[in-house]
This record gives sequence, C-alpha cells and structure tokens, in this order.
Amino acid sequence: MQDQPSHEAEPVDALLVVDVQRAFVAGPGAVPDHARLTSMVEALLEQARAACAPVIFLQNDGPAGAVDEPHRPGWALFFAPQAHETVIRKKGDNGFAATGLDHKLAALHVRAIAVCGVLSEMCVAATARAAMERGYRVLLPHDAHATYDVPAGPGSERVPAAMAARAAEWSLGDELEICASAREVRFITRPQRHA
Repeated sequence: MQDQPSHEAEPVDALLVVDVQRAFVAGPGAVPDHARLTSMVEALLEQARAACAPVIFLQNDGPAGAVDEPHRPGWALFFAPQAHETVIRKKGDNGFAATGLDHKLAALHVRAIAVCGVLSEMCVAATARAAMERGYRVLLPHDAHATYDVPAGPGSERVPAAMAARAAEWSLGDELEICASAREVRFITRPQRHA
C-alpha cells in the first residue's frame, strides 16, 4: 500500500519544489497553514543542500491578470534558489509538459525525487503522476504540500484543505511513496554541487 512506514523510505536523489510562489504561500491569498508548509519546504531545502543533492524549482507562469502572472509580486519564488540550483518555468499543472524538466533530471542522473509544494491536487499531483509515468521513484512528504479549501458544489459540501490534500495523495495510487514529515526525508549525498 502507498502509505509506507517512514523508516522504509529509501533516500532520494533530488528535491523538486513545485510552485512555492508568494501568491500561494504568503499574504492574504496564501493556502491555509502556510507557515507550516513553508517551514517544511525550508527543512527539505536544508537537507537537500547539506547533501549537495540537486534542487529544482518549478515556477508557474499564470495568465494575464492571475496572481502568478510573470513578473508580478505573487509570481516570485518564496525561497531564493542558490546560484547552482535550477528554476524551470511552466504554464500548466504538469511540470514535465513542454519544459526541460525530464532532460534536466536525466542529465543529473536522478531516478528518485522528493516532491513538495502547491497545489496538492493540481500541480503537485500532476507533476508527481508524470514523474511516476516516466519511471521516477517519487516520495511525497505529507506535511510538505498544501492546497486551499474546496468550496461546496452542487450536492456537495465544502472540503477542508487538509482533507483535499490527503485525497490528492491517495489519488496518486500505490506507486507513490508517502512519509509523514519532510524531516524524515533523506537525500543521497553527492560529492559536489550540480547546476
């Protein structure tokens, strides 16, 4: 089953930070419990950087007028990438679609990735699913991705953000590995930093 005990999670090669942009994790438009989310993403960044593991940031280019429209305040990455780290811009949910992400991971000899970020049921899920379809091992720390409350719809009630995030995990199926906390993720140590 996908919910494996944390102690069974093998180390991963790289960290993929999905759309951790100011519009979604800071200010009045932030996802619920955004302070917890950003602290867990920060922990993953610290762990990956300490191991000299590759870190790749995905940055969504929203349409004109959107909160993440390029070069507007909400579009900016919340965490500043280091000089040797990669930023890949995208226009859709799937971080592999029409981007150089797959090529970059292959060039870095990455086969297993930890994924974190927003939004759980959209860009995080689409990117994780695409990674698994391409043969990558994907580890998703439960406390390192988030989304918004799902509003009530015809014949349905509002779904709290935490439940929506959990449902997004479950929807990814048995191949996905989940651990309880970002603090449990281990990265394979590399001898030098990679671009």
